[in-house]
Amino acid sequence: MKRVNIKCPYCGSRALLRPASVVYGEKAADPFAPYYVCARFPACDAYVAAHKRTRLPMGSLANAELRRKRIQAHAALDRLWEGGLMSKRQAYLWLQAKLGLPEREAHIGKFSLFRCEEVIRLCNDYFPALDKAS
Repeated sequence: MKRVNIKCPYCGSRALLRPASVVYGEKAADPFAPYYVCARFPACDAYVAAHKRTRLPMGSLANAELRRKRIQAHAALDRLWEGGLMSKRQAYLWLQAKLGLPEREAHIGKFSLFRCEEVIRLCNDYFPALDKAS
């Protein structure tokens, strides 16, 4: 398994691979799911989930504000494919094209606050355009 060295973008500490129970306690859906957690947690609340098989991070470490914004960005993007406007793959390809990103970088789990706000704006702008076409 490849070793991953991650530094917290907020405090500069190392991120450690820990079970989800460290972050979520007993309410964790899967208490053994791997997470990269800032070594200063909970004083610094940055963390990111990791893939179970590879233990590679699913994105970049995020604090509470960025995690909330990523959830909002996902919800905005999900409206496009859950509403039947396009397939999930088409929605991600559309987003990738709109942001001018290569596929490996077009993941909301890697996005900054600014990029998440851009996703939300693009998705919200898509719906008024549909309303005008009707």
